[in-house]
Amino acid sequence: MEETPEYGALDAVEFAENPEPRCAVVLLLDTSGSMQGRRIAELNQGLRVLDAALKADPLAALRVELAVIAFGGHARALDVRTPGGGEIAADADTAFVTLDAFHPPELHASGETPLGDAVRQGLALVRGRKALYRANGIDYFRPWMFLITDGHPTDRDWESAAADVQAEEGRRGVSFYAVGVEGADLQKLARFSAERAPLKLKGLAFGDLFQWLSQSLAAVSQSRPGDQTPLPPVGWGTAG
Repeated sequence: MEETPEYGALDAVEFAENPEPRCAVVLLLDTSGSMQGRRIAELNQGLRVLDAALKADPLAALRVELAVIAFGGHARALDVRTPGGGEIAADADTAFVTLDAFHPPELHASGETPLGDAVRQGLALVRGRKALYRANGIDYFRPWMFLITDGHPTDRDWESAAADVQAEEGRRGVSFYAVGVEGADLQKLARFSAERAPLKLKGLAFGDLFQWLSQSLAAVSQSRPGDQTPLPPVGWGTAG
């Protein structure tokens, strides 16, 4: 009987077959109880928009790697290699996939908002993925962390997570974006980044947001690592 390769071995094979520079992106998505109803439905539809738009760009499909962390009740990485999006270990080997293998998860809303824990998990994924790139000789763009929430952190030590992100930003190790849906505490979200203020989503314009995200990541993927890439104008959000 053939043995199934471990994920670390699979990564080495993937990098050998596709040596393109990578842009790692962690989506941090609020699935707390306040996101029930139309909000979670529109968020799910937005993920499908992102998936379709990026897969339509051949170079982005090879270079952009996505991981999803949902936080509602507890923070957890989701399996985006297969339909369904079940919980998996928050491990840099397993959590990321290139767009050609990405399956948008189906999100469900319940529980509180452990935002700080989600950010810590996301930062660990980013650091681990960069280590894998270096070990396999893969060049990479500055990773993105993209947070969407309609509330405020309910875990006690979220401020230390915010400080960790700011420190990583200062080392040019990550680009952090925060988007607040109606009801979000933008003052607390502002603590997570010294480089860019959080934006407030206009209504439930998740489709426009994810279309912008796909265009931005496509633009980054067309550049060279280290380049300053101008991003499209933001029409879906306003400054808090």
